Amino acid sequence: MPDRVITIAHSPDSDDAFMFWALTHGKIPTPGFDLRFVLADIETLNRRAEEGTYEVTAFSIHAYAYLADRYALMSCGASMGDGYGPTLVAPPEKADLPLEEMTIAVPGERTTAFLALRLFHPEFRHFVCPFDEIIDRIKAGEADAGLIIHEGQLTYEDEGLVKIVDLGEEWLEETGLPLPLGGNGVRRDIPPEEQRRLTELLRQSIQFALTHREVAMRYAEQFGRGMGVERTDRFVGMYVNELTLDYGERGRKAVVELLTRAAAKGLIPAVPDISFV
Repeated sequence: MPDRVITIAHSPDSDDAFMFWALTHGKIPTPGFDLRFVLADIETLNRRAEEGTYEVTAFSIHAYAYLADRYALMSCGASMGDGYGPTLVAPPEKADLPLEEMTIAVPGERTTAFLALRLFHPEFRHFVCPFDEIIDRIKAGEADAGLIIHEGQLTYEDEGLVKIVDLGEEWLEETGLPLPLGGNGVRRDIPPEEQRRLTELLRQSIQFALTHREVAMRYAEQFGRGMGVERTDRFVGMYVNELTLDYGERGRKAVVELLTRAAAKGLIPAVPDISFV
C-alpha cells in the first residue's frame, strides 16, 4: 500500500523552520507517510485552512474560531508569548496619539495579534499588509503605527520606533496566562490514529531540534530576515520551548480564555469546539 501523502504547511519564519527542521531534513522516520512541505505567511495559511487545503497546517489561534470544524488542534507546536508577544509600535512623535485616531498597519485580520489588539482597544482604523512590510509602511508615513509580529518584535528599535504596548505582556498581567498566538492542526477527515501519529511526529521534530539546537539553529537562521545568529537564537527561544512540546494545562486554559473573551465581545462568532490531538 503506498504511503499517504501529507502536505504540511507552515510559515517561513525562524521558529517554524526550527520546529520542522528534523522532519524537512529526514532526521525522523515517517513510516506510512510521504511528507510534503509548503511555506506561506500566516495570514495566507489562515485563509487556506478555511478551505481545508492542507492535511496539516499552522494557523493563528484567532483563526481557529473559523477552522474548528475542519481541523483538530495538535497538542504540540504552539507559539505562545509568555509575557511578550505582538507589539504595537510607532514613531516617537506619534506614540502618544489616542489609538482611535491612528491608522494602524496590521499583518492580517485573522491573526491572533489583530484579535489581541481589538481586545485591548476595539476602536481603531487599520489596513492589512504583509507582516514584513509593516515597518516600511510606518516609515513611509502610510501608517501612524504598526502591529509587529515575528522578528520585528526584536528589531523595531533599530528602525527608530518605540513601543506603545506589548500585547503579550498586557495579556499576562490581565490573565496570568501566556498569549496563544499560533498552533498546528490536523484535518479532521484523517483517521484518528493517523492524526495521533502525525502529532507525535511533530512532537519528535520539536524535541529533536531542541536536543540538536546548534545545527537546527543554523538552518533556522536562514529564515530570520537578517536578524543574525544571536537574535535568531533569542527569538526561537521565545517561541519554541516547553509549551511548544505540549500546551499543558496552562496553555490549554489560555486558548479557552482567549477565545471565550473574544466571543463575549463579539469579535468571533462563538467559542469553537476546542479539541486537542
